[in-house]
Amino acid sequence: MSITFWLVRHGLKESFCGDVPLTAEGRSQARATAAFLKERSIAAIATSPLRRAVETSGFLSREAGLQALEDRRLRERANWGDIPGQTFEEFAAVWEQCTREPDHIPPSGGDSARQAARRMDEALREWASRYPPGSEIVFFTHGGLITDFLTLMLEPDEWNTVHPDFVAAQSLLIPECSVTELIVEKETYRLGTFADTRHLTRLLP
Repeated sequence: MSITFWLVRHGLKESFCGDVPLTAEGRSQARATAAFLKERSIAAIATSPLRRAVETSGFLSREAGLQALEDRRLRERANWGDIPGQTFEEFAAVWEQCTREPDHIPPSGGDSARQAARRMDEALREWASRYPPGSEIVFFTHGGLITDFLTLMLEPDEWNTVHPDFVAAQSLLIPECSVTELIVEKETYRLGTFADTRHLTRLLP
């Protein structure tokens, strides 16, 4: 049997530098996501330590009665504000280079895309080993980390079915509070529902 992971991108965050919180809209997204996931038989919740992910996870944690445990391996590959004085334009340029060149390590800090994908892989395997087959685990993380993992750790056939030009379009494919289903079976990965946002439709204007 397999273990199912639900990979959730955090809700909409404030658009300024640093470890920023969710916006009011982001909190509404997180609340709707919690209502959707609480119907599952969730065995565990893990979250990136960045504030926007921790806040998003808190809604499900309260609904499900489970503590959300922080796991640094679920952190984004880099965060604007990690480097003092870095402008957003500088951060964005480094981010894009790392996306184009998966082994490029930012000279001023952060992980390469491949390093980020590998720590996500490590986290998935370790969490899967803690629970019996049939368990469901929720990871609250970041869009960049999810796409780093999918493009670098899964076979192209897995993500080509999602988008014909997945690698080039990856930064646009995972909206806030979307839910991606990843099935782990015999140490292999299979992509299920991708970037599902149906639970957020009632929030649309």
